[in-house]
Parts: sequence; structure tokens; C-alpha cells
Amino acid sequence: MEQLVPEKAKISPFLVFFLVHTMQFGIGVLGYQRIIAMTAGYDAWISVILAGLSIHIIVWMMYKILETTEGDIITAQSFVFGNKIGKLLSVPFVIYFLLIADTILRTYIEVIQVWMFQDMSTFWYSLAFCVLAIYIIFGGFRTVTGVAFFGVVLPAYLLFSFFFTIPYADIKNLQPIFDHSIKDLVMASYQMSLTYLGYEILLFFYPYIKDPQKSKKWAHLGVLFTTFLYTSLTLLTFAYFSEGQLQKSIWATLTMWKIVEMPFVERFEYIGIANWNIVILPNFCIALWCASRILKRVTKIKQKHGVILTSLIVLITINLFKSRVQINTLIDYTGKIAFYINYGYIPLLFFLVLIVKKVKKK
Repeated sequence: MEQLVPEKAKISPFLVFFLVHTMQFGIGVLGYQRIIAMTAGYDAWISVILAGLSIHIIVWMMYKILETTEGDIITAQSFVFGNKIGKLLSVPFVIYFLLIADTILRTYIEVIQVWMFQDMSTFWYSLAFCVLAIYIIFGGFRTVTGVAFFGVVLPAYLLFSFFFTIPYADIKNLQPIFDHSIKDLVMASYQMSLTYLGYEILLFFYPYIKDPQKSKKWAHLGVLFTTFLYTSLTLLTFAYFSEGQLQKSIWATLTMWKIVEMPFVERFEYIGIANWNIVILPNFCIALWCASRILKRVTKIKQKHGVILTSLIVLITINLFKSRVQINTLIDYTGKIAFYINYGYIPLLFFLVLIVKKVKKK
């Protein structure tokens, strides 16, 4: 049976916008452009839109699953497979969210080490970050949601910094349009979908939404807003860099910040990297919250104990990834697992829920 969530622990429907958007718009923003351009060239902006539109179908499926079973994904799996198998199938999601937490934090630490402090300790920074995340999650899901809200609103001014690149942009870089095959565009859409991932958290916090029906439009608006930002940034990046230049820029977004000139700051990318702390903090907290929530539902471990346990696992595993190759491998595997969950398992679960519902009615 689904555990009832107290009314005081629930969030307003409009806050789903911030939860969905903040998970999609994280550390991947700093360097996704080069990856998609390697496959579809400067037609890749079309793939950004296609990948964004495909997410709306998955979000619709998720809401259908959750409405039918009146709970979270663990309830849905129990509805289809039975209580024991349903809970057993939920255990891999703990590992999945731990991978996400590892990927977010380790990639960000690498950016700091490459761009700012080469000798910075991975362990001590990740320890401080984990302690902060534990403190936030102990405040409950409403506190995590509040951090997500401020993680979107406070760094929003950084978006205006990209206007500095407009005088140096050349729209001719985008021509000719439709110069690549449909296969290339589809492949680039797949690569872009790995950057968009994170919206599947809806399957876990759905019971915490007041009047979930009203949250549908906010979830879709969150995805739409993310798509708009990624598309705009992609077009601006392609206009600013030539294809040859972009292939040499691992973090194209950070490189664009180097053009920003202000009377009171010389290296604006330092401000951008420091502020990105606020952007990834809710991502990390939500990932740990989801992992500890699953542990609570499956094993009856108290969520506070689950948060400490998952944080310790992250703290230990994150220090295993030292080289660029190892970090890239972590990112690739996490992205592929997330893709199979979102575009494989969720549609499968959607159809199984509909079939079981009809069978149970008969």
C-alpha cells in the first residue's frame, strides 16, 4: 500500500515546474554543444528541438501511470508485478540515482579543478557538499523544493551574460540548413536526450504534490522552458564558434563567458562557475532524496538514515573517478542507463499498467 503523505509535507502544483526544470538544466549545460555537433554538425539545433518534444510524450505517459495507480513508481510496479517483485524492481533505481549524484558532483568538481583550482581536493569538496545536502534533505521534501526554486531563480541573471557574444556571432555559420541526413539528426537527438534527462524524478515525488492534476501543465511548461533555453544557447553557440573551433572546446558555455567584460570583474567565467554551485545543489539533493525515499519504501529504513547511507556511498565512489577518461565513462554509462529507463522502461510500464487495469476490471 502507498504510504500516505501528510498534507503539510506536500508542495503546490506550480513548484513542479522548478523541480523538473532544475533537474534538466544542470551540469550538462556547460559542454553539450560539441557532442551533438560532432554527429549532426550545425543542424544539431533541430535535434535539440526534436529531443525536447519527445519528452512531452514520456511526461504524459508518466502522469497516466501515476494517475492509474494513485502512487509513485513503486506503487505502479507493485500494481503490475505484485508487491514483492514490484519492490525488488525498485532497488536498481537506488543505484541509478546514486550514479546521477556521482555524475553531477564529480563533473562539477572537474570543472573547478580545470578552470580554477587545480590542486583542489575532490574528497574534501565532496564531503562539504554531501553534508550540506544532508542538512537540506533533513528539512523534508518542501525544503528540497525550496532549494530547487532558488536554484532556478537566483542564477537566472547568468542567462543575460550570453548577450555579450551576440556582436561576435555570425548567423552564416548555421547555413546551409538541413545539410545532414535524418539518421544524423536522430542520432544527435539521442545524444541530446542524455542532456535533457532528469524529469523522471516525477515518478518519485508525485505523492507529494497537492492536487496533482493541476501540476500537469507545470511539468510540461518546465520541459518546454528547458527546450527553449537549450535551443537558444545552441543557436548562439553555433553562431559564435566555427565548427573547427567548437570541436576544440570541451566546455563551450564556459568559453563563451570569457568574452564577457565588465568594469568590476575581469574573469566572468569564475563567477559563472561559482554560481553553478547553486544550480547543481538542488540536482544533487533531489537525486539523494529519491535514492533515500526508495530505500525507505522498499526496506523500511528511515529516510534520515537512508540519506546518510547514500551520501556515504557517494562520498566513497566519487573519489574513484580521477582521470578525464574515467569521468567520461561515468557520464556515458549514466546517460545510457537513464535513456533506457526513460525511453524503454517507462513506455513498457505504461502499456503494462493499462493492460493490467483492463484485466482487473474484467
